[in-house]
Amino acid sequence: MNKANTFTSLSNGTKRKVGEAVADFAMIRPSDTICVALSGGKDSLLLLAALARLRRVAPKPFALKACTLDPTGGELDLSPMEEFCRALDVPLRITRYPIYSIMRSRGEDSPCSFCANMRRGILCSMAQKEESQALALGHHLDDALETALLNLFFAGRFAPLYPKIWMSRSRLWAIRPLIYLEERSIELETRRLNLPVIQFSCPFAKGNRRALIKQLVKELEERSRVSIKGNALGALKAIWKRSGLNHKPE
Repeated sequence: MNKANTFTSLSNGTKRKVGEAVADFAMIRPSDTICVALSGGKDSLLLLAALARLRRVAPKPFALKACTLDPTGGELDLSPMEEFCRALDVPLRITRYPIYSIMRSRGEDSPCSFCANMRRGILCSMAQKEESQALALGHHLDDALETALLNLFFAGRFAPLYPKIWMSRSRLWAIRPLIYLEERSIELETRRLNLPVIQFSCPFAKGNRRALIKQLVKELEERSRVSIKGNALGALKAIWKRSGLNHKPE
């Protein structure tokens, strides 16, 4: 078995949940070009592997590309990702931008939000240059739940991530094919497939609000006999399917 086949030898559970998410929200249309936001973390690597596998078996063809934003401005060694993309026969576009330096100089009160907005803008620009119809993001179920709780507790509104949403400014779809997968299953799958995860820790991650919410959900899971995330997914699915956000505005 060659390296590309090894990377895409996904478990049945991963294939099923990714396939269900893609189908439930019509994330990929025939002849689309999908640009994967590839950070080098476990989520985006598994996302690219899953879509590369789906590209092989899909009844109607679609094109797959990847774009990587180095937020350190050039300090990261991205060669493992370049090799990974070559093995999967996926073109990779790289942009280096000093987001972390900018955040330090500004002393941001909400660094995660600032970083996410900057990254999204740059990644959308990269996807546009690749003539893509959709930008695929590696957010999973934990991300969706944590975002909903963050918005509820700190912004006074219940607003989760959505599996598919039209970004009118960039004229692109944002799609999240891993949205049905829990983070722990992604971690296990990434290790099993020996994906080339780049070990890099965000300098702003410790003690931020998202870390607090993640710890809260973990403690609830440990103290409860019910499936916290399973119940959350059921509630989120009901919201997603009522939203109508998987339709492009006229």
